[in-house]
Amino acid sequence: MKAKLICYTPEPERTVAMAARLCYSPIGAEQLAEKMTEEQIAKLVGKIVEMGHLSTLEHVSFTFAIEGVSRVLTHQLVRHRIASYSQQSQRYVKEHDFEYIVPPSVAAKPEAKAKFEELMQTIQQSYDELIQLGVHQEDARYVLANATETKIVVTMNARTLLHFFELRCCTRAQWEIRQMSNLMLAEVVQVAPLLFKKAGPTCVTYGVCNEGELTCGRLAAMNRK
Repeated sequence: MKAKLICYTPEPERTVAMAARLCYSPIGAEQLAEKMTEEQIAKLVGKIVEMGHLSTLEHVSFTFAIEGVSRVLTHQLVRHRIASYSQQSQRYVKEHDFEYIVPPSVAAKPEAKAKFEELMQTIQQSYDELIQLGVHQEDARYVLANATETKIVVTMNARTLLHFFELRCCTRAQWEIRQMSNLMLAEVVQVAPLLFKKAGPTCVTYGVCNEGELTCGRLAAMNRK
């Protein structure tokens, strides 16, 4: 799996701080951006994040190139509404010798892995035979598995990313999208550490767990410490 940050708003923390300061300033945004010191930016961004006044975080965005993930993952990913997606098309890209993602729970059991891989081979054979019979790939793709590897470009603003990390970095999230979200978090922390200083599951960000009886117990362990 790869989740690489390929593009983002230049000086994202300065942009957020400028937008916040503009609400209470008689001078324009351009002047504010030029006059604010790094110390002022750090103090203001920290205050914004701490207080949860996150509307100004919508002014900065981050774009990721994601590879080596399954259609299972992307079906979950696109449920996050305030984002932009461009995914590799199975309608136009032929899936001969398609790669597939094997869940760890399957890979850990030799018999299960053998059955899984046998099915993938059968699917591949069926797909190839349909193409040979003149079926267009946009219809042949109907036999492909959710495990089929895909690639996707994702853009989210900082506010959406914080919410995304709250949900998908949680241990209750499905393993694959959790792995991807942690990779994405590691990327954005490098370029905007102040914005994402407290990013992560709600037990980390707010000290609460919304999973009820399904909680992993992490919050209780943190409270004990």
